[in-house]
Amino acid sequence: MRSALVTGAGGELGAVIAARIADDGYRVALLDNDHARAKSEAGKIEGAIALAADIADEKSVDAALAEFLSAFGGAPDVLVNNAGIVRFGGFLEHSVADYRRVVDVNLTGTFIVSQAVARRMVKSHETDRRQRAIINVTSLNAVAASPDAGAYPATKAALANLTEHMALSLGKHGIRVNAVGPGFIDAGMSKPIYADPAARAARSAAVPIGRLGTAQDVAELVAFLASDRAGYINGQHILVDGGVFCSLKLHLPRKAPAARN
Repeated sequence: MRSALVTGAGGELGAVIAARIADDGYRVALLDNDHARAKSEAGKIEGAIALAADIADEKSVDAALAEFLSAFGGAPDVLVNNAGIVRFGGFLEHSVADYRRVVDVNLTGTFIVSQAVARRMVKSHETDRRQRAIINVTSLNAVAASPDAGAYPATKAALANLTEHMALSLGKHGIRVNAVGPGFIDAGMSKPIYADPAARAARSAAVPIGRLGTAQDVAELVAFLASDRAGYINGQHILVDGGVFCSLKLHLPRKAPAARN
């Protein structure tokens, strides 16, 4: 049976992604820095296990991967880098400490996990020749930054670029790497935003298809990119945003030019 590792899986989005991949027949490991939350979510998925690690710490990641290998008997077939944090604050007020911590987790942490897992994927590919996949979870902030999100947009933009770097480096080893960028998703870190009815209505109205996204919307794309159905898709950054990114002209007044004879 194929296996998958999902980071940040103690949170809502990661947990939904893990459950969706499990529906496709994968044994899943849910990794989070909060082991209790990961264990709670893993208990809802048949055959799943919970792992604890600070992804910004190499030794912590290596210890968690050792547990994974022991439990599943080999390297993951799929890695989903979903773990991430945000520290809100405007540019002039944001602290260096907060900025560094977000970079450490969102960017450096993703690098640490990806490198450690990919090394093991490469060794496995040498013997079984199976195709494997890594999916990085970015954000609409990677292409349209929010003014009060501190280092978060910069890390997500960098992660989109890191995805291309990884795809170029790992393709020859049978590893496809793609990124998924959630937009206005009513889940996880964004959920408090939508508790405000006015913000909820305004953001929903800004989406061309007229609704907020769900964790399931994101999970469906992750599951597709993890599968053999996406066997020729590599190095891509795909937004799951209902069309928000391309909607600028919907919100600007425009009068059609007069017809010419």
